[in-house]
Amino acid sequence: MSAPALAPSAPDNPLRALRLAKIVINIGVGEAGDRRTRAERVIQMLTSHKPVATRARGSNRDLGVRVGMEIGAKVTLRGADATRFLERALATRENQLDPASIDRNGHLSFGVPDYTDFDGMKYDPKIGIYGLDVSVEITRSGARVRSRARSPRPLPHQQRVAPEETRRFLAEKFAVKFLE
Repeated sequence: MSAPALAPSAPDNPLRALRLAKIVINIGVGEAGDRRTRAERVIQMLTSHKPVATRARGSNRDLGVRVGMEIGAKVTLRGADATRFLERALATRENQLDPASIDRNGHLSFGVPDYTDFDGMKYDPKIGIYGLDVSVEITRSGARVRSRARSPRPLPHQQRVAPEETRRFLAEKFAVKFLE
């Protein structure tokens, strides 16, 4: 059985067009206290949004982590804020990404090793050096059927996003080059 043909980059049907659904920016520090508070400040400086705490799901006695302990910070961006942040984050990577950073669902994840790589950010000795993870969800219109509260359903195959489609979308909209 052959793979389904990919839709052209500018489909005739506007409901087939890809869009940036959301971006989640995460900094995990592994402990509560001052380091986590500084990580929240870094996220707030980068996004101008208030981050929320991420909590440990399991215990690790060796690391001193308990279930429910605040060990990081994250923020979710949508719409124009997400687009602006993704442009800035890709600029830190010189608009180059590894093709392996796209998963089989067409979503993208990559890391930024230091927040000072962003334009306009300077090193603050009170904060230190913090890297962050960026997760990007790319969908089509109608993807809500899998997560709606009433009558959720699996996403139909024609509604799913292939990794190749994500690569083409990023290359056209954000001028991303993939390292081969």
